[in-house]
Amino acid sequence: MSETVMSETGPLLRVRDLHAEIGDPRAPVHALRGVSFDILRGEAVGFVGESGSGKSVTARAVMRLAPEGAKVRLRGSVDFAGRDLLQLDESEMLDIRGRRIAMVFQDPMTSLNPVMTVGAQIDDIIRRHMNLSAREARARSVELLGLVGIQDPARRADDYPHQFSGGMRQRVLIAIAISCDPDLLIADEPTTALDVTVQAQILRLLLRLRDERGMSLMLITHDFGVVAGMVETVNVMYRGRIVETGRVDAVFAAPAHDYTRRLLAATPRLHRSGQAA
Repeated sequence: MSETVMSETGPLLRVRDLHAEIGDPRAPVHALRGVSFDILRGEAVGFVGESGSGKSVTARAVMRLAPEGAKVRLRGSVDFAGRDLLQLDESEMLDIRGRRIAMVFQDPMTSLNPVMTVGAQIDDIIRRHMNLSAREARARSVELLGLVGIQDPARRADDYPHQFSGGMRQRVLIAIAISCDPDLLIADEPTTALDVTVQAQILRLLLRLRDERGMSLMLITHDFGVVAGMVETVNVMYRGRIVETGRVDAVFAAPAHDYTRRLLAATPRLHRSGQAA
C-alpha cells in the first residue's frame, strides 16, 4: 500500500519508542523512555500524570519544540500523516507547526505577545500559512474570535492581551491554534491557570471545536477529572513512560496499574462521574 493511502487510512499520529534526553549528554535527564501511542483522525486522546511524568515533554516532542534554554535529544519515530517528523529539517517543521499541528499552551499571559493586539497576532499566523490578503486575514481573525466566544469580536480584535481576563486570553489562544484548520490540536494543561467555572467552559469549547471541525485532540492534564467526558482513549504517564492505556471508561472502571489507581483515588468524586468536565 502506498504511503499516501496509509496516511489517509492509518492513524493520523503514530509515535513509536520515543526517547527524550535533556541536558548534558554525559549525565542526561531521561524525560521519555520508549513512549508509543496512536491518535486516530478525529479522535480525542488524553495524557494524564503528575508533574514530571513526561506528558508535556511528549507534546513538545511531537511539535519538535524544546523547553526554553534546554537541549533535547529525541530518538524513535513520530509519524504524522505518513511523515516522520523527527527526520524533517526545521524549515519543513515550520510549515507543519500551526498549519497541520497546533498547540494551546497552559499560560495564556506568557504565550501571547503583550505589545501586539490579539487580532494582529491571529492575522500573523493566518498570513504566514495561508494565501490571504491583510483584509481577508483580519476578517478570518474576527470570525475566529466570535467562534471561540469573544463578544464584539471586531472591536476586541484591536485590544491587547492585558485587556482580557484569563479565560478570555485562553479563548484567544484557542482561536490562534485553530486559525489554519489544523489536523491535530494539542492542548497542554489548557485550564490549569483558570478557576473551576471557566475551566468547564474552556473544556466544552475544545470539545465542540473538535466535533465541529473533525480535528484530532491531544489533551495533556494532571487531572483525571478533566479527561472525563472529553476523550475516548487515555494514556497514563509515570516517570517518562506510558504505564496504562485504554478506553477512558474502562480505565476509570478497572484501572490496571497501581499508579493509575492512586491518581483516581485523588480525583474528586464529582470529576470521576464525568459531571465536572
